[in-house]
Amino acid sequence: MIDYFLVLALILFFYMNLWFIVSLLRKRNDVADEAWGFGFVVLAWASFLLGTAQDTRGIIVGILVSIWGTRLAWHIFRRHLGHSEDYRYAKWREDWGKWFYVRSYVQVYLLQGVLLFLIATPILLINQSAGVSLNYLDGIGIFMWIVGFVFEVVGDAQLAQFKKDPHNKGKLLQTGLWNYSRHPNYFGEVLQWWGVFVLALSVSNGWFGIVGPLMITFLILKVSGIPLLEKKMMENPAFAEYQKKTSIFIPWFPK
Repeated sequence: MIDYFLVLALILFFYMNLWFIVSLLRKRNDVADEAWGFGFVVLAWASFLLGTAQDTRGIIVGILVSIWGTRLAWHIFRRHLGHSEDYRYAKWREDWGKWFYVRSYVQVYLLQGVLLFLIATPILLINQSAGVSLNYLDGIGIFMWIVGFVFEVVGDAQLAQFKKDPHNKGKLLQTGLWNYSRHPNYFGEVLQWWGVFVLALSVSNGWFGIVGPLMITFLILKVSGIPLLEKKMMENPAFAEYQKKTSIFIPWFPK
């Protein structure tokens, strides 16, 4: 058991080191965002090959995570094309000065690796050892994942389309899914991880997998997701009214 998690941790360690080298070559730290989604794909299939389960549930989870991770990495890569480094990373580059490379390695890549490993806990537990046969919990988990994936993909697509139109410069997207939630794509991402956790409930010690969805929920709601975006959105004069009438996270009818 210890060897299983240790080997996976080492694989992830080398993976994050590789992306740190990529960031040095490309001279932009926001490649860490591209590495995020693919990291889960690597862990999903590495744990599948190293674990003793290698059953249908593990294959299903591997496919779901691969769809999500590859789509997210590609979406972020396209968003970066033709643009300078993301403002958050550019600010750190300025603030960290001579310690930039050391802090980048530790605070961006190594820390992200630790968080990625914790969030992937339900995947690792699913592949560690075989659970009971597929049942209604798996159906619920897959359904939650599909709903979450739709919210994330549609939300991202609506935002990308909105930003393409030069007439929308300086405006806030308040239509489509963004009429019901100020962050529908983040809601979708979190829901997917709760769905993966439900899938893990049918395997031994699956309850420990709750650390995954709790961690991603905390990060998005309180740390690096919504708080940073809300702070930037506050610069727009229309945000105050949008904030009053629209749910911050869970989609609901506007006030």
